[in-house]
This record gives sequence, structure tokens and C-alpha cells, in this order.
Amino acid sequence: MSAGAGPVHACIGLGANLGRPLENLRRAATALAELPGTRLLALSRFYRTPAWGRLDQPDFVNAAALLQTRLEPRALLDALLRIERAAGRERDAGARWGPRVLDLDLLLYGGRSIELPGLRVPHPHLHERAFALVPLAEIAASEPFPGHGSVGDALHGMDVEGIEVLEDPTGTD
Repeated sequence: MSAGAGPVHACIGLGANLGRPLENLRRAATALAELPGTRLLALSRFYRTPAWGRLDQPDFVNAAALLQTRLEPRALLDALLRIERAAGRERDAGARWGPRVLDLDLLLYGGRSIELPGLRVPHPHLHERAFALVPLAEIAASEPFPGHGSVGDALHGMDVEGIEVLEDPTGTD
């Protein structure tokens, strides 16, 4: 485990459109809450969202998580990739935006801009993706989004057509 000096807020995007997407996202949220040096502060509702990038696939279920973590960005990304693999995700470099059993993206980290091999934060396409911003704004609208003000600022005026709430993540909706 790599730990920083103090905890920071990290925003994670969750998505799935294969297998049992709702169950996959619930399990992923549990795994996020169990990461060392990390607390799950909030989990958005689950949203049905149209496929993005490649339209020849099932709709996605998307959500967002707000974490408080002591993990450094690379260690957090590595943990996300382990959670994906445990869910059965096999990353194929040639299959961008395709169907997946689980996708976890490190969207924001402590208001920082990070450029490392294999890791860019904020997520490079976050400002273009309503399917990620809608659930994120639900739980973290005021979180700093470098280059865009806040998460809420980035969502303002964006086309959110086709994005529908599915359920409360606790299953009480």
C-alpha cells in the first residue's frame, strides 16, 4: 500500500453493461469501501445510460463514488484495476468503449491534475461525459474539477437526455 501524508477526496466512476450490472456495481462499491486507508463517503444512485462511443451494445448502468483515501493516485488506480479483474473484467487495448462487466475510472483526485504514464486525472474525457457527470454531481457537485471549476460547473448546460435513475444503491428505492 502506498499512503500519502493525509486523506484526500477521490471520485470514482462505476459502469457496467454485461452480466448483472446492478449487482456488479454494488459489489464494486463494497470493494471500494474495503480498500486500505479508504472510506466510502457517498455512492450515487444507479443510472441507466445509453452506450457511448460504440452504440452497438447494451445500455450501461453508471454510478459514482466519493472516497476519502490515503492511497496515492497510482496505488488507487492499481486497486481499481484489481477490483475490475476480480469481477471478471479483461482489458483489451483494442476494444475501447466496448461492453464490459465492470469499469472503474479514477475521475478526480484531491483537486489535482496528474499526468503519469497510464494515469491522467482529471479523467481526460470527463467534461464530455454526462453519463459520468450526472451521478458524480449527485454526490460531489462542489468537488474541484481542474480546468472546469467544479463538478457541478462542468455538468451545467450538458445534454443529459436518455440518462435515467434506476434505483437507490442501497436497494431501498
